[in-house]
Amino acid sequence: MTAAVIVDHVSKRYRLYHERNQSLKASLLRGRRARYEDFMALDDVSFEIKEGTTFGLIGENGSGKSTMLKCMARILRPDGGSITTRGKVSALLELGAGFHPELSGRENVYLNGAILGLSRREIDALFDEIVDFSGIEQFIDAPVKNYSSGMYVRLGFAVAINVDPAVLLIDEVLAVGDQEFQNKCTDKINQFRSEGRTIVVVSHSLSSVGDLCDEAALIEHGHLVKVGPAAETIDHYLSEILSVDPATLGIARRSTGEIKLQGVELLSINGGAPDVVELGETVTFRFHYDVKESVESPVFGMSLTSSEGTLVTGTNSKEQGLSTKVSPGRGYVDLVVPRLLVAKGRYHVTGTIYDSTQKTPIHEVGNLHTFEVVEGALRTSGITSLGGVWRAGA
Repeated sequence: MTAAVIVDHVSKRYRLYHERNQSLKASLLRGRRARYEDFMALDDVSFEIKEGTTFGLIGENGSGKSTMLKCMARILRPDGGSITTRGKVSALLELGAGFHPELSGRENVYLNGAILGLSRREIDALFDEIVDFSGIEQFIDAPVKNYSSGMYVRLGFAVAINVDPAVLLIDEVLAVGDQEFQNKCTDKINQFRSEGRTIVVVSHSLSSVGDLCDEAALIEHGHLVKVGPAAETIDHYLSEILSVDPATLGIARRSTGEIKLQGVELLSINGGAPDVVELGETVTFRFHYDVKESVESPVFGMSLTSSEGTLVTGTNSKEQGLSTKVSPGRGYVDLVVPRLLVAKGRYHVTGTIYDSTQKTPIHEVGNLHTFEVVEGALRTSGITSLGGVWRAGA
């Protein structure tokens, strides 16, 4: 497969100054030499991103992820090595980057389009689509200095993804906006993937990287630690760098891509506080999913883990005799629990999807949802309730 981006022994150095010149006299007395030390934001980093893949860059704050993305976008020039990209590159690197605060949203669309290499005629043709995607039609002629942070990123994202890029670079913007806009962004990214475009994402949201990315690179203190399949790279980051068990977090551990779990909705017949249910209450766990390719008789499963990490119970749709074919699009399956008989406390839901044989995992996400059980009329000790009824003998 052809490489869309080749990062070849890239290094980037910054100077960290220890003092500032307070006056011309102080500068002259020091011989105009300021004291500084070199800081290697990137140190001899090499990897390739295959054409048509979604690639994540992960690591702690200050690791060099955003510096790498800016080098790819040619905003920064590497001090050593080189970066080669194929096709037009579009970047959304910072909130409102490239926007002029005194200009209107409309004027900034044309300004950003011109920066990205589009003619006025090309921007005219794309303008309605950009504004419609952003969802801020009524504010498009207002100065962007009056925009909220969410409106900034909506418009910036809309411009970046509608200029027909071969490579799209995104830095920490996928979690901005309401759920509807996030779904729209995810759908657009999936459309780009199906069209064979290349996407590079920097994010601290490991669940987003695990869900969206085919491969990922882990960068720590400017050094490349690991590059490979996203799930493996995330697991390495969690276990080796952060010393966290990946199984306890909401991270996509395995995914073959045909179906992906989008989340769990907890429905209570008593209509109480969200994600709070009473012991013994009837509840429904609604698992939302997104199908990319039709699958015959997938098996949906779930398990409950206590906040202390104890596996409480697990079940799957095959045990209940559910068999159905899922087709491309969004849908959901319900697990109805007539009486939730687990003791009070917080619980984590792990969601799984397997093929009909239950041998091949399609998607598995730990801690897909968290909820709390409180005591009501029914009380218990331990980790569960028998739910029985006491009766006196004759």
